[in-house]
Amino acid sequence: MFEQLTDLVKQFGGDAVVNNTAVPNEHNEAVMSEASSSILDGLKEMVANGNTADLAGLFQGDNASDASNPVVKQLTDKLSGSLGEKFGLDSDAASGVAGSLIPKVLGSLIGKAKDPNDSSFQISDVISAISGGDSQASGGIMDAISKYGGQLGLDQDGDGQVGISDAVAAVTKKSGGLGGLLGKLFGR
Repeated sequence: MFEQLTDLVKQFGGDAVVNNTAVPNEHNEAVMSEASSSILDGLKEMVANGNTADLAGLFQGDNASDASNPVVKQLTDKLSGSLGEKFGLDSDAASGVAGSLIPKVLGSLIGKAKDPNDSSFQISDVISAISGGDSQASGGIMDAISKYGGQLGLDQDGDGQVGISDAVAAVTKKSGGLGGLLGKLFGR
């Protein structure tokens, strides 16, 4: 997942880093690498600290790109501090880079993970990466997503739980019902 995350950072790093006069050109690659590491490490820290409700909240609507989202704010603050410490950026420049980059990267990451037509990121892969393969931590995040899933619109089949049946229901709905899904599967 780190490689895909790095690709997203590079995709959105043009304006925030490369075209930013506050970031010396010789630091562009290192700053973007630091952003990728900071996001992944920050998400892992949240899992380790049991902050599953906020992580599950990332999957609500389109708030992963909202700077007021607690996860986005925490990761933005983490990256901002790191950029100041490691690259000598003043607080305004570091905050500007982090504030521009983090919401866009997280918004794209979560959007791709939630999109059944985009296989570049899967929710399970994101959860596995940030939980470090710890099944208990992964289960905690999935439990939180299930708990809040109905409120977040993830419970597609209305059974009160979020699971594989909801993914099937979402794909079926997007395909125009069972007939549309079967038509797409069998080319009719």
